Order: sequence, then structure tokens, then C-alpha cells
Amino acid sequence: MLFSLTTNELFQYTRHQLNQFFFDGNFVTTEDFNKYIDDTIYRLTVCFREIKKPYFYESGKTRFNHLHSDHYSMFLYFLSNTIWITDKNEKLAAKVFLLNKALHGIDAYYGINLPKIFLFIHPVGTVLGNAQYSDYFAVYQNCNVGGNEDLAYPTFKGEAVMFSKSAVIGSCIIGENTIFGANSFIINTNIEKNSTVINTFPNHQTMHHDKHVIDRMFR
Repeated sequence: MLFSLTTNELFQYTRHQLNQFFFDGNFVTTEDFNKYIDDTIYRLTVCFREIKKPYFYESGKTRFNHLHSDHYSMFLYFLSNTIWITDKNEKLAAKVFLLNKALHGIDAYYGINLPKIFLFIHPVGTVLGNAQYSDYFAVYQNCNVGGNEDLAYPTFKGEAVMFSKSAVIGSCIIGENTIFGANSFIINTNIEKNSTVINTFPNHQTMHHDKHVIDRMFR
């Protein structure tokens, strides 16, 4: 995998941003990141090597560019989540989460468990809640995965793509290889595998499809 910065440069870059955005007297130091670096880079590499979209994979090489906002947003999620699961360092994890929110307009909380393999595609305005996600999850802009009033969240059983302004709310079981069309919305509804969802609840519709989500986004 080719990186636009060395590992040390990447984490220094992030550290400087955190200290610039959150000038609270508790400066993030190089040492603060040391125990999270290896796991974060490993998780990022595992994820990126499965993505076949332009800018992620070019000329036979998997690439990471810190100046590509989708790349950097995914890195910041991995970093914040790695910090949280490693030692529950809430203050540092929160700063990284808020940096991601400030720079990219995505709410991917450090405590949610996105899968090993996922993809953000210009995800400004997207909010990802505490659902059960599966590998090969792709999400576009202005999407929402959230809980209902009883705090029940969706379960994704397999690969899924959420196109712009789609939403999956509440107690939903989403079958593998599901596509949510632009502006589609469901709440407390199960979706069978190999389905495309269009329109909004309670007038949503599902259509069977044969094309695989992985073929669209991943390799």
C-alpha cells in the first residue's frame, strides 16, 4: 500500500490538527499516539486493499492520500475507534471523532463498530449509529443509520450500499447484498437479501437484483 506521507508524518499531521482545533491546554503529543499507530495502520490497510474505486486503487496499487477527504475520514474513524477499544481514552478518542466531524461533516462516533471493510464516498452529512454492520458496507452523503424511540438499531447481515439521502432506522434486519437507492427510507422493516430498496416508508418498495454489491465497490 502506498501512503502519501510516512506513518510518522501522518500522525504528526493529525496531531497538529487536533491541537489547532481543540486548544484546551491538553496538548496531544507524539507519545499519546504511540500505542495506537500499528493497529490503526493495520486496520486501514486491511480495509483499503479490498476497495477498487478510483483513487483508492490505481495502476495495480492500493493508495492512501491524506489530502483525499474520503481516505482521511476513514483513517480518522479507525484512529478514534482504535483509541477507544484499546484503552477507553475517551478524551483523545473524542477529539479525533470531532476532528473528523469538523473536517468532513460525518458523524461516525468512536464507539460504534464499523466493519473491517467499509467505504465512505464523500459522506458529508452522514450519521452512522450503533447498528450491527457487516463487511463490504458503503455509504454516500446525507445517509442515516439510527435507532428508533426504543433504541433498537438495524442489523446488516451482509454487504450493503447506501446511496445519497437514504436512511435505515430502528429494528431492521437487512439481508446480504442490499442496495438502498437515493432518498429511500425504512424504519422497523426487514429487507430480504439481493434487494434494491426505493421510496420511503410505509410506501417503500423492494426489487430483486442479481448484481453484487462487492462488484460495484470492492474487489
